[in-house]
Formats: sequence, structure tokens, C-alpha cells
Amino acid sequence: MTSMLAAVSLVGILQGILGIAVLLGIGWLVSSDRKAISWPLILKGLGIQFIFALGVLKVPFIEHFFEWMSRAFVKVISFTYFGSEFLFRSFSTGEIHPALVNFAFNVLPTIVFFSALTSLLYYLGILQKIVFGFAWIMKRLMKLSGAESLAAAGNMFLGQTEAPLLVRPYLSQMTKSEMNALMTGGMATIAGGVLASYIGFLGGDDPEQKILFAKHLLAASIMSAPAALVAAKLLVPEREVFDNSMHLSKNKIGSNILEAITNGTTDGLKLAVNVAAMLLVFTAFIYFGNYILEQIGSLAGMNAWIAENTNYDTFSFQFIIGYLFAPIAFLLGVPSADIVLVGQLLGEKTILNEFYAYVTLGELKASGAFAHEKSIIMATYILCGFSNFASIGIQIGGIGALVPERKSELAQLGIKALIGGTLACLFTAVIVGMFV
Repeated sequence: MTSMLAAVSLVGILQGILGIAVLLGIGWLVSSDRKAISWPLILKGLGIQFIFALGVLKVPFIEHFFEWMSRAFVKVISFTYFGSEFLFRSFSTGEIHPALVNFAFNVLPTIVFFSALTSLLYYLGILQKIVFGFAWIMKRLMKLSGAESLAAAGNMFLGQTEAPLLVRPYLSQMTKSEMNALMTGGMATIAGGVLASYIGFLGGDDPEQKILFAKHLLAASIMSAPAALVAAKLLVPEREVFDNSMHLSKNKIGSNILEAITNGTTDGLKLAVNVAAMLLVFTAFIYFGNYILEQIGSLAGMNAWIAENTNYDTFSFQFIIGYLFAPIAFLLGVPSADIVLVGQLLGEKTILNEFYAYVTLGELKASGAFAHEKSIIMATYILCGFSNFASIGIQIGGIGALVPERKSELAQLGIKALIGGTLACLFTAVIVGMFV
């Protein structure tokens, strides 16, 4: 395969500009207060993403730094293997049985381990210092409130129900725009534990591929923070007076290091079981639905035409959402040969969840279904967020437990946050697509 980083082309830049204009137009159309949109803030947020993407992909010393970080990240994840090996290896042969070398025992354990590691870093105060640094930069450059800056930065590393804990003292007094920014940030990013697992099945058994996708996933996580703020301020612009202070919550995950690791392990196990259960159920329902659609296609004489004229074999859920979302993929600058596949992935992420979509991306990549590597990279960024319908309920329940008096407002903002999170992921994909 050719290099992932092709030379920047004028066509790519123009496609990217068109994609950004379309996304800004969508945000403007669904905005709750179009006249209050701060366009300087929007342009600054896009500028941060643009500079970051250019640095990671085209500036040698920054690119090398991110590759070093990616190698370190992949190395840390690799330690999960030793825990899995201890649990699942045979007493007689000392090796793991081939039947256990699968998704459940290779990918899901990374969620548990990384959750425990994140909990440890939080307890030691290391994670908070990193979050504070990113938040300070965004607050200064984009003139945001301290609370929404901290929440956006926290979402780079934590999940959509954990990040609000960083700004718990602010929650009851947040403006409507700040609350939307908090929720949009949760939709636009992913937790470190699941990010670690995506590296495993996108990179496969190839160490260099793991490093490559680790770099892009790390970049996507960081770029999604300013992208989320751009989307949030498009949809619900600030009209009220906000608190400009910036203080992290002093809440600890445990009373000592061992308790912090234990709590992180327990939370990671719940997340891993939840992911496994969702994948089991969603996969079963997709096959059940596809069976019905295939029968409809057979009775209507559609299956033969679809098999002959498209990338799909029969009338199916993937066929429907692939063509439904293909125009969006085209406007983002995805090569035309792959717009249906990327459209399918975007649909799976939004309707089901990003984990299911990443599994599909891994399978499509392994089968050589994509005509262009650019499409794979852009899809990696498009899927890098929790923006799906189930997340609305998760946020209402998670954040609502911290501020019960604002549950009705959270419910009102749910769809806005979903749209904002989706737009944020698309912003990062478009900007990266200009350079690959």
C-alpha cells in the first residue's frame, strides 16, 4: 500500500473548504440563536484544529513526537497481554489456546486495564494537570468560560459521564450554552479505555499499523475538544454572563492508590461487559433485520440488481444507510469510490454506536474493501466520538445524577448535543482529509 500521507493537493484543500462550509451551514441552520453566534470564536476553534492537523501530519518534529507517543501508548496497551496470558494460558502447554485468541479476550481486556490506569493517573493528580494545561490554552485562545474549557479538555481522556466530575462544583450554575458545550464534548470524544481497544483491531497484528492508528486516534481525541466547542457554540451560542474562573474538582477516585486501581478496574469491567453485550445484541439484531430485508429484496427482485451494480450482495441495513449517508461523505471530501462505505460507517455509528462501527471499519480494512487509504483515515476520525442516540440517555442519567434539578434541561439539549458531537467529528475528519 502507498504512503498514508500523500502530498497536499489543491483539490483536497478545496474539497475540505467545501466540507467545512457545509458543516458550518448545517450548524447555522439548526442554531437556537443565529444572531448570537460568535464567528471569531468559531474561526479560532477551526484554526486550532487546522494548525494541529498540519503539525501532526506534515511537520516532521511534531509528527515524530506523536509517533513516539503512539509507540509508548501501544507499549502500555501491550501489557494487557500478560494479564490475559496469566488468566487464560493452559497449565499443560503454558500457551493460550487458539480458540481464546479472539475479540473477547484480546480487545475487551484493554478496556479494563486502561480504565484502571486512568483511575491511577487521576488519583495521582497527573491527569488533572494535563487536562488543566489543555483547558488553559483553549480558554485563552477562544475566550471561553473556565468550566466548559475544563470539561472539553477532560473529555479527551475521560468518558462522557466521568468528565463532568471534573467540573462538578460548576454544574448547578452553568449557563445553557455551557451545559450544551459539556454535553457536546461528551458526544464528540471517546474514553481512553475504548480508544485503546480500537488500536488493537484497526492495527491488527502489525505493530506499525497499531502505531499509525494510535497516532490518528490520539490526534482525533485532541482535535475533538476544540471541534466540540466550535459545534456547541454554533448550536447554542452564549447569551448569559458566565463564570470565568477555572478550578478543578478535588474529588478523588479512591482513598489510596490501591483503591483507585480497584475502582478503575471495576468501572472498566462494567464498561467491557457493556460493550460486549451491546455488540452481541446489535449484531444479532442487524442479522435479524438483514434477513427480513433480504427476503423483501428477493420478493421485489432487488437483490440481483444490488449484487450486480453495488458493493453489496443484497438489500440490507448496510445498503440503506450506506447510500443514505453517502452524500455527506462526498461533501466531506471522501474519495467517490468509497463514499458509500464511509456513509455506512457514519450511519452505523449514529444509529448504533461507534464501537460497532469501528469493528466494521476493521473488517472492511482487513478485507481490502476500500479503494483509497485516505478513506480509512477519514473514517477513523469520523467515528472517534460517542455521538449516537443511546448516548443521550447516558448523559441525561449520568449528568442528571449530579444535578437532578437540571434533568429537564439536559433532556432538551440531548438532540442538540448529538448533532454537535457529530458535527465535531466531521470537522476533524474534513480538516485531516485536506492533508492526506
